[in-house]
Amino acid sequence: MSISSSEGMARVATALLAGVVLLAAPAEARRHHDEPSAYAPAIAPEMPAPPANGAIFQAANGYAPLTSGSRASMVGDVLTITLVESTQAAKTATSSTDRSGNIGLTPPITGPLALFSASDTSMGGGSKFNGKGAATQSNQLSGELSVTIAKVYPNGTMLVRGEKMLTLNRGDEHIQISGIVRAADIGPDNRVLSTRVADAKIAYSGKGDVARASRQGWLSRFFSVISPF
Repeated sequence: MSISSSEGMARVATALLAGVVLLAAPAEARRHHDEPSAYAPAIAPEMPAPPANGAIFQAANGYAPLTSGSRASMVGDVLTITLVESTQAAKTATSSTDRSGNIGLTPPITGPLALFSASDTSMGGGSKFNGKGAATQSNQLSGELSVTIAKVYPNGTMLVRGEKMLTLNRGDEHIQISGIVRAADIGPDNRVLSTRVADAKIAYSGKGDVARASRQGWLSRFFSVISPF
């Protein structure tokens, strides 16, 4: 059974179209769709019924000492992360080389070895290279994001995570954060700096007209992937 050239071209076009569709889908949208519950708020577990021992004070029912005040300390409690991220990096490199050499021979001008003139025996060579590179990068993120305590570890540190989704008139903004905080770093108003969050994972992304305008077109993105240059 033979396949015509038109059918072969149609199959190739179908394969290319499938690749283009995969590349055209925004990476942020795919990530948010694949992990819808990665930053879901933690719900506090139900308190067990107090034991029937006749006592008025029950330490198990959400007891917190006066020294800690109303600081978040249990699963499901809410605290606020103050984003104060600011990073700067700079790197420069310079390299240069220079080399030269000359050689000269004086051949005999008489006798059987006088095969060429003295002006043909001078040789010289040289090479020179100059290279310079520089790279700078700076990032800044500020704001606040409320998260919930997802887990309390035996040493007192807490795993926190949360996200915020903003729908604006020309697009959506999505902020996600997770990490580990110490009880000592939580302020009286239940705020903690993002620089005090260990193993912090902060993601800030968006979609809409502004994000679409700053992204490379799907056809250019497709050819940049298959281009060998």
